[in-house]
Amino acid sequence: MTEPFDLTFDPLGPFTPWVPRVPGCASAEVVVHLEDWTLMSIALVTGSTRGLGFATARALSRSGSRVIVTGRARADAEAAAELLRAEGLEADGIALDVTSSASIAAAAEHVRQRHGHLDVLVKNAGVLPEGFDTGQHDFANPALFQVTFATNVFGAVAVTEAFLPLLRRSAMARIVNVSSSVGSLSQQADPNSQYYQMIVPAYQSSKAALNSITIGLAKTLVNTGIKVTSVCPGFVQTDLTPINREQAPLTADQAAAVVVAAAHLPADAPSGTFIEQSGSIAW
Repeated sequence: MTEPFDLTFDPLGPFTPWVPRVPGCASAEVVVHLEDWTLMSIALVTGSTRGLGFATARALSRSGSRVIVTGRARADAEAAAELLRAEGLEADGIALDVTSSASIAAAAEHVRQRHGHLDVLVKNAGVLPEGFDTGQHDFANPALFQVTFATNVFGAVAVTEAFLPLLRRSAMARIVNVSSSVGSLSQQADPNSQYYQMIVPAYQSSKAALNSITIGLAKTLVNTGIKVTSVCPGFVQTDLTPINREQAPLTADQAAAVVVAAAHLPADAPSGTFIEQSGSIAW
């Protein structure tokens, strides 16, 4: 039976110890205190100028990290970071377009020169262009596969590769891949699943690919202190699709809690897992 995540961490409140119930941990409850981390750990969140990414950046900053807010436009990233600084939080804003190798390299070099290492990498940048597609297709629009995979898969891999040297310099680095339950092959194939009738093939296959990358990366890093997690934040009120903004039950701040939990996994937590707020998700 899956151990649920019992998140008492409030992303909008001041930092207090929080207690996640993490499947596979040696103890059912592990209290994570700020002193378990460096006094000012460095966290970078891709796609964090608004929505879930911004809420995650704010929650990480409130939990004791200096957060690097990123977006395709430097001005947008700096403006978002300024909003956090106005709350008394530690934040910087830099340009990072996950579809541009030059932009990724420049961002990694900026972090190397300014901080020398990275403790948390949250790969939140993602797109779902099928949610805006009004064309008629027998199954799918091949062009949308290219756009979707460029950000959700190829961008995630490129960012990982660029920042791994900096993550390896951290005492207990964490990598979080923001995925989705709709990418679960088990859920897609199960007639009893709430996602069975949902067919957005480019997005679903991109998240399935991201989950596979999580497993492969966790195995690659098995002898290090780095842990990798795929996280489904849930159905969130963001601009990912028109339906999200109109129908989603979760605010971005609420959804960010499980992302932060994955970013703060204790030392005895498993790596290479797929989780949501209620516990593990079948691949």
